[in-house]
Amino acid sequence: MLRDIEFLDLSPTAMAQRLVRYADLVPCSNAFVDTRTPGSDAKENFTIIGPGVAENPDQFVHIREPHGFNIGGARQPENCINSQHSHETAEVFVVHTGRWRLIFGPNREDGTLDIGPGDVVSVPTRMFRGFKKIDAGTGFLWVVLGGDDPGRVRWAPEVFELAERYGLKLLKSGLLFDMTSGTRPPVEAEFETPPAADEVAALATPPRARLLECYLPAAAVQSNPASLLTGNGVDECGVIGPRASGDGFAPGPIVGWWHHGFTLRRLDLIPGGATPWHRRAEAEVLFVQSGSLEVAWPNGTLTLAAGDTLTLPVGLTRRFASPAETTQVFIVRGGDAPAAAERIAG
Repeated sequence: MLRDIEFLDLSPTAMAQRLVRYADLVPCSNAFVDTRTPGSDAKENFTIIGPGVAENPDQFVHIREPHGFNIGGARQPENCINSQHSHETAEVFVVHTGRWRLIFGPNREDGTLDIGPGDVVSVPTRMFRGFKKIDAGTGFLWVVLGGDDPGRVRWAPEVFELAERYGLKLLKSGLLFDMTSGTRPPVEAEFETPPAADEVAALATPPRARLLECYLPAAAVQSNPASLLTGNGVDECGVIGPRASGDGFAPGPIVGWWHHGFTLRRLDLIPGGATPWHRRAEAEVLFVQSGSLEVAWPNGTLTLAAGDTLTLPVGLTRRFASPAETTQVFIVRGGDAPAAAERIAG
């Protein structure tokens, strides 16, 4: 129950510090070992909430507060590639803009999956994946990573070879070293080595049928009438749910056979739609996919535009509304089974 939580009334200034607008995102163009490889050198990586997994210590972090998960992003032009890599924790892609191709296998030999705006994919841990922007213009992926410490990326062997050819090497500490910088690496430094054949084999790609269990097209998302937020021009829809939860959601549609540590929902609002006033026992992060969202709390309101990210603290009384247009919002909540929200009279 929420009665044990110290309820918060944040000032407008304090709440604004929890908002990261798309226009204010600070990119890192050399976050990873593949950033000089032709075809990958135009990508931008973002750490929005949490430490992320960048190999560059200069990566800018917008909000450092631990949430139990990380929020990041990738922005890439047409034909730009993010090289083959594996994660030890959950990696979820929400396509904000553009069309993308996920590519599976250490040598891109295990098939592909094309995804577009509003689609969600939770790529299984311990398998090689890469992704490529495949249509004209620049696109943006909003990314959720599991855990406060999502661990380090494990790159496919080819990535090491190409990186060294263009002057970058990865230290065992997880940091990048520029071999063209004119300085020597620390005496005690050890360079990371590519995965051997047995490790590559252990990171095998699951069968395609299993991979498709981890994919939810935007058009397949369905409203949950049991949600407290559904009604009055609002539909709350399940996207990722590892198990049945106290807020009225059954497992799925994406469940996964690995640990997530968070749930993902989608909120659809028609013009004039609004949720009840309520508060929650989990950290909650909002991402506006389309339209605009008014977030109200006892001390003020904020209006979020498409591409904006807002984190709401535990125990804060809040209400969501879309006064003038159709709006779609993705919501991440901490834990595999969030508790029921507490409705507040108002």
